[in-house]
Amino acid sequence: MRASLLQIDVNEGESVESRRGRVASLVKEQAGAADLVVLPELWTTGAFAYEAFADEAEPLEGPTCEVMGKAASDAGVWLHAGSIPERDPDGPLYNTSLVFSPSGELAAAYRKIHRFGFDKGEAVLMSAGEELVTVRLPETVLGLGTCYDLRFPELFRGLVDAGAETLVVPAGWPERRRAHWTLLAQARAVENQAFVLACGTAGTHAGVPQAGHSIVVDPWGEVLAQAGAGEQVLTVEFDPGKVAVTRDQFPALKDRVLGLAPPRH
Repeated sequence: MRASLLQIDVNEGESVESRRGRVASLVKEQAGAADLVVLPELWTTGAFAYEAFADEAEPLEGPTCEVMGKAASDAGVWLHAGSIPERDPDGPLYNTSLVFSPSGELAAAYRKIHRFGFDKGEAVLMSAGEELVTVRLPETVLGLGTCYDLRFPELFRGLVDAGAETLVVPAGWPERRRAHWTLLAQARAVENQAFVLACGTAGTHAGVPQAGHSIVVDPWGEVLAQAGAGEQVLTVEFDPGKVAVTRDQFPALKDRVLGLAPPRH
């Protein structure tokens, strides 16, 4: 299976409409080169451009959905189109990832569960998702997470329990915590014996330099490929069957102990 991670440079001087068109062209260029294409988190606005969230928020099946669905169809690929600021018909905003089939149909949507910012930014502007989401491809089962989710292993364990074999994480990860990005991607791969495809942004969002360095990790924790800091297409070929082989040869997941009692005092 071949996957292409499109590490998009989110430049504040480029309009959202222009970026949609440019990214759609990049997706279409992957026709014949990839089976799965992955985009970063909030690439339409920038993950730290908090003031733009409300103005640029769109319905689930809004303009980004329309453009990306057509791009997936034109390229004949599965497309994880990163995430958008979604405005629910009832009013709340969500950080929502979109996955399209090669026919251009919206196959899944995941509302980010862990919102970053503590007492500001996304944490107060966006509502939290409540459901784990997996997507069955012919070759593998995707488990969806987004950026800050990467710090919460229980989410990915839940995805593995739901059948996930390839964990896909779009992000707008800051440069100042880039070491954590690589470390956590490898940790989630090792502990879940799964592939991790983590796609970040390049550029600077609202004054926050982005880490870039999108990464693909195999179920043994080996880095198969990693991008640099700038805009880049990172393409890697991997064997989804390695998940079952790894879990069979080193069956650590079978030794999980659940429902432990709290410590006595």
